[in-house]
Amino acid sequence: MSLALPLRLAPVRRLARFALGGALAAALCGCATVEREPPAVPVAPVAVAQPAAPRGPALWKVADEDTTIYLFGTVHALPAGIDWMDERIAAALASSGEFVTEVKTGPDSGISAGFQSRANLPPGQSLRAMLTGDDLAAYEGALASLGLPASAFDRYEPWYAAMMLSLLPLMQQGYSAEAGVEDTLEARLAPQTRHDALETFDFQLGLFDGLPQESQIAYLREIIISLPEIKDTLDAMVAEWLEGDAEALAALLQEGETDPVLFDRLVSARNRNWADWIAQRLDRPGTVFLAVGAGHLAGRDSVQDDLAARGIAALRVP
Repeated sequence: MSLALPLRLAPVRRLARFALGGALAAALCGCATVEREPPAVPVAPVAVAQPAAPRGPALWKVADEDTTIYLFGTVHALPAGIDWMDERIAAALASSGEFVTEVKTGPDSGISAGFQSRANLPPGQSLRAMLTGDDLAAYEGALASLGLPASAFDRYEPWYAAMMLSLLPLMQQGYSAEAGVEDTLEARLAPQTRHDALETFDFQLGLFDGLPQESQIAYLREIIISLPEIKDTLDAMVAEWLEGDAEALAALLQEGETDPVLFDRLVSARNRNWADWIAQRLDRPGTVFLAVGAGHLAGRDSVQDDLAARGIAALRVP
């Protein structure tokens, strides 16, 4: 599949890479509390291009004599009605005694407390007070285009506002965590299947909260500029994910990527940690289904690349 996309969307691709399975992005969809001005923006039908005969989302396997670990790239938020589950994925999940995701969701996840400690500005501070001139005008215009009041994110840090401005158009166009991959996989788990996580919500929040204020504002500025094309970009990535074309997906994700520090923070360093986890897990017998964002299993510095550097082969499951 060949899809033509604008070439300047590095900030959107960073967010999309994180959203392709990033549980934080879906949690933001569920936890966001913003006052919306009437009338509500209507939900339009979502058309995600699907090939006539898709190979299905990519699945890999790492194995030794007594351990098998399946690697599956996810899209955490999807439009309803996309049929992606096939016999390969269902069989791998059913054979696994352990299900591992980036984070664990649910009432004990700590996500609400995390937002209070990470996303909120200190008393007396305001996001709009941090912005000046053209930045402030563009920010308020972006909020108005989404049917939100200018004060919607006043009490939040810039990174949170940037994420929400990226996610709200997708929510308005029918993307939801309920239709996403992790929720669908969890619903099919056998009662005895153990569910573990590679990271915590607090760690994922810290990836963004730890950015300097200037970097957060620059990120917000870039997201605002790219806002009209966010949904088309993610639609294209979902189409490649459905086809199972990891190379094409990687090309879309990494096109125009120019910030090596942020790339390492959000992708490379985490992939190295996860490859270490896989290498250590191979020392214990059993079958594991590991589901992480599809952007971590494609392209430069992928989990598979890090495994290969350790002499561990990840083989594609046909």
